[in-house]
Amino acid sequence: MAVRPEIDVLLVGGGHNGLVCAFYLARAGLKVTVLERRPVVGGAAVTEEFHPGFRNSVASYTVSLLQPKVIADLDLRRHGLRIVKRRRNNFLPLPEGGYLLTGAGRTTDEVAKFSRRDAERLPEYEHRLEAIADVLRALALQPPPNLGSDGWWKAIPELLRGARVGRRLLQLDETLRQELLDLFSISAAEYLDRWFESEPIKALFGFDGVVGNYASPYAPGSAYVLLHHVFGEVEGEKGAWGHAIGGMGAITQAMAKAANGAGATIRTDAGIREVLVENGRACGVRTESGETLHARCVVANVNPKLLYERLLPTAQVPQPTRERMRHWRCGSGTFRMNVALSRLPDFSALPGEGDHLTAGIVIAPSLAYMDRAWRDAMDFGWSCEPIVEMLIPSTLDDSLAPPGQHVASLFCQHVAPQLPGGRSWDDHREEVADLMVATVDRFAPGFAASVLGRQIKSPLDLERDFGLIGGDIFHGALSLNQLFSARPMLGQADYRGAIPGLYLCGSGTHPGGGVTGAPGHNAAQAVIADLG
Repeated sequence: MAVRPEIDVLLVGGGHNGLVCAFYLARAGLKVTVLERRPVVGGAAVTEEFHPGFRNSVASYTVSLLQPKVIADLDLRRHGLRIVKRRRNNFLPLPEGGYLLTGAGRTTDEVAKFSRRDAERLPEYEHRLEAIADVLRALALQPPPNLGSDGWWKAIPELLRGARVGRRLLQLDETLRQELLDLFSISAAEYLDRWFESEPIKALFGFDGVVGNYASPYAPGSAYVLLHHVFGEVEGEKGAWGHAIGGMGAITQAMAKAANGAGATIRTDAGIREVLVENGRACGVRTESGETLHARCVVANVNPKLLYERLLPTAQVPQPTRERMRHWRCGSGTFRMNVALSRLPDFSALPGEGDHLTAGIVIAPSLAYMDRAWRDAMDFGWSCEPIVEMLIPSTLDDSLAPPGQHVASLFCQHVAPQLPGGRSWDDHREEVADLMVATVDRFAPGFAASVLGRQIKSPLDLERDFGLIGGDIFHGALSLNQLFSARPMLGQADYRGAIPGLYLCGSGTHPGGGVTGAPGHNAAQAVIADLG
């Protein structure tokens, strides 16, 4: 008689979705062990000291998409999480000296500086996006219809689920349903051109269409990436952005406390060499140190391409899955930096200190600028005039830097995930970092001289450090063929993997990337349903 393993669930990867999944599984009474390769849990949502006396979020860097249900269920505030809102949403300095500064009570007047027509159109634009986002928010915490080829009897529950999704969509009127279809398929530029005439407002909103998306804002499908970034909320305010006191690591440390409190075991410095398969079923793992662990099932919180091409024996992966992973598009064109500053930057467009320095500072003055940045990266490996979003979290959180000094996050685009001509990012990291700092310096003279130290994460660094293949922050592009029932592929949209006993809970599943906790929440429900 077979002996039941002492562990019910082995969870590979202690990023935020893995911790969320572990909490729900442990709360349901299952014996869960989380295995994390790095010495600290959190995946890409971690805080580190990168220069003596200066701490910052290493990779992910801002809060909005984290699901309120996850915050409440894990009681993250009791475990130490505190989130504060930015005083302004976004600041767009312009090369000719003007600027656009958005935030509650200010956006309409700011837009009117450039176009009264655009200011008049703004409320309807926001209303429509919000109405669509409300429906999609409701769909984020449930699996999409799992459209496979397992026979009509297994299709019935999926058809019923599809009917429920249809009823949600019917909450939208005919105009909004058409708009939703367009948002899934057209470019951010085309969508914004329908609404606005002024370049600054199109640039500021269009930036959300290229965040983490290695594409031009004129690329079909980039409108959905824009929509994806509208889903969030902070402290009940929809569309707001915030900062976790202590950095993004404060979120995952609170999640780890919640998971531990529910009974989960978390092990660090426990990288996985291989997922074990016996009799066609995932049954455990072998660690990089050679340890073998068995469990009733394995849940993978990693990019599906990494799972199926590196952690499973090729012969155990069904051919359709192997083919899908060959074509799974990864690579977000992201170059990430953290800088220690002797003082706050002083922008030519809006000199001095002020609430604009608490905002997301976007250096990308037009959609054409963003398009050129992408074309440069495709041709040369990186943009001659890159897109840079800078946040200065120490304006909201004085725990991150010494008194009078500051830290800044630079989220830079576009760079090629793999450099053309066989070049290595290890040989060009410093050169491109200099370019990113010089780009900010053009808009805030003296910025370069204020940099005391810096931490650099090229796409290759992001892959090596966090398993983000090609530096892809979403574990796979948010393109129409990689969304909803096709994420990661038809037949695996319900978080159940290609073989029995294998589950997926990372951002490569529905509803996609960002620090949301939704994939971890949803995958846990599938495991609980199967294991009882």
